[in-house]
Amino acid sequence: MGMDEVARRGLVLLGCGRMGSAMLAGWLERGLPPSSVTVIDPGPSDWLSSRGVRLNEALPDDPAVALIAVKPQMMGEALPALQALGGGGTLYISVAAGTTLATFGRAFGDAAPIVRAMPNTPAAVGRGITAIVGNAAATAAHLDLAEALLSAVGQVVRLEDEAQMDAVTAVSGSGPAYVFHLIETMAAAGEAEGLAPDLALALAKATVAGAGALAEASDEAPGQLRVNVTSPNGTTQAALEVLMDDEAGLPPLMRRAVAAAARRGRELANG
Repeated sequence: MGMDEVARRGLVLLGCGRMGSAMLAGWLERGLPPSSVTVIDPGPSDWLSSRGVRLNEALPDDPAVALIAVKPQMMGEALPALQALGGGGTLYISVAAGTTLATFGRAFGDAAPIVRAMPNTPAAVGRGITAIVGNAAATAAHLDLAEALLSAVGQVVRLEDEAQMDAVTAVSGSGPAYVFHLIETMAAAGEAEGLAPDLALALAKATVAGAGALAEASDEAPGQLRVNVTSPNGTTQAALEVLMDDEAGLPPLMRRAVAAAARRGRELANG
């Protein structure tokens, strides 16, 4: 099953908020015919309404893919619309946080191939990273198709076990918020040292974005990149002695933050 079959049999997108819109934009840019996409969304945006997709129409009988992009709290009322497709011919892909493969299995039946995915918000600018894992009915071809669809908004990695999803959520799913807060705190610290607020914010945003791009483009590990910009007894070393403190610095703080997010993810999955 590939993108040609998706175009022929159709794709159902349940929910078209920011994440759904980002994915749909990526698919259309890659040549998926708008007429092959059926979107179910109770409050479609003007952008969505002008894309030429089938909007809030009857579902196709046997779509290649049903992609679920509703918020977790809307899942209960959204799933019944897709249950008729659970005979095994349709691949279900979920990008809804916290909803397990077992939950979908109960809704759609054990024969239904299901891929659970955790994207993150930089998907909105094509710079996301998405982790995927499939149920027992999901074949290698199903995972390949899920990866092809999700790569429209960034990188895709595969997990060995669904139990890893809580850690993925804590690192990359929630992680953009950590970086946004880093920008906030760097800008505030710049203000405290006498910079105008707008200037401090511009410096912080560009520095975090640029350093991230450099880390991704470089063959060197982040630790080596850090060493490269740290002159002995210089300004960077003075700051890093504070940031890298084993007891009060960033390493123990980040460990506690990620652990808290992962723990909360397990709590939500267990109801």
